[in-house]
Amino acid sequence: NVYVSSLSLANVDVSTSTNEGNTWTLNPIGATISGDDREWIAADMASKVCISYHDVATFNIDVNCSFDAGTTFTQLGDAIDTSHAFLINNNQIGNMMIDPSSHIIYQSLNGIHDASEIQCGEAGTCGYHTVWMAVSTDGGKTFTDYMVYNGPTTASYNHNFTNVSIDNAGNVYSVFSNNHNVYYSYSTNHGKNWSSIVQVNSSPANTAIYPWSVANRAGRIDIVYYGTSYYDGTNPPDNYPSSAAWYVYMAQNVHATTAGSKFTQVQATPIVHHGGVCEGGVTCTGNRDLYDDFGVAVDRYSGSSAYGFASIVYSDDQYINDANDPPASSCTAGTTNSGSCDHTSIATQTAGTAI
Repeated sequence: NVYVSSLSLANVDVSTSTNEGNTWTLNPIGATISGDDREWIAADMASKVCISYHDVATFNIDVNCSFDAGTTFTQLGDAIDTSHAFLINNNQIGNMMIDPSSHIIYQSLNGIHDASEIQCGEAGTCGYHTVWMAVSTDGGKTFTDYMVYNGPTTASYNHNFTNVSIDNAGNVYSVFSNNHNVYYSYSTNHGKNWSSIVQVNSSPANTAIYPWSVANRAGRIDIVYYGTSYYDGTNPPDNYPSSAAWYVYMAQNVHATTAGSKFTQVQATPIVHHGGVCEGGVTCTGNRDLYDDFGVAVDRYSGSSAYGFASIVYSDDQYINDANDPPASSCTAGTTNSGSCDHTSIATQTAGTAI
């Protein structure tokens, strides 16, 4: 089955296709708790699908699961456990993934480090300098929260969004950005313990944001991000000047669970944007043409000649007039770098190392 989650603010819409996307059935009330934001979705086995979201009343991270392919969501769990209740109202949700082999559910998030930091405020005003992973071994009924990394109190990893991925051997990867660099950490024991963090990006990606990852064979991972050579050490990407040219980069590591292993980095696209990049959702001050995040997937069909090759879906507001990426009717050379030219593109790997 194929599932899509979307947001009505009142609730989480879940659409299900059982015929490879030809027709869809909508469930407009996927969330048990209404009034929601930042929804994520993950599927497991033939008919189980789970969504996670913030409920605006408590800013808790709720995990709802359906066992009938999205028709009804009957199981509700909290990704924040009772020992880490200080994270309620003091967290930012990342994506959720389910390991298809062990059926363990992983929910990525970042937030404050401990209860002593609660006084810094609620819902985004704290320095979210700690990355966490909520892990459920009972199918989403209950979760245990494990610390991935505790950064300096001056750091923040609340930059849309912390990311989790899983390889075929059950190794788990946490990926996040501090508005300058992208880092990753790995766990070989189902999220209980985590490696030291490693910087992923390298020059000319001197600023790297919005990371997303995909893993496949054991220890093999691709991480994508928007990157620019501009970095002044002061301004956040929201306020970058028009001289800052952004590209999509992909970094790859085929020994990602080996300490000291290295990433290779390639530029996957032409320029996709100039200037500031929004990181604050509806409250942002920068340009929102890149729409807050993007993603990467990998060909998992082992019989394919493209097995292990990546495809990246990303936003682009540039005027590009070629057969593979034709401009919209409202997009001209004069309206490049604006909403008139904003569109979705896909970059697909055709050569090189596969994961």
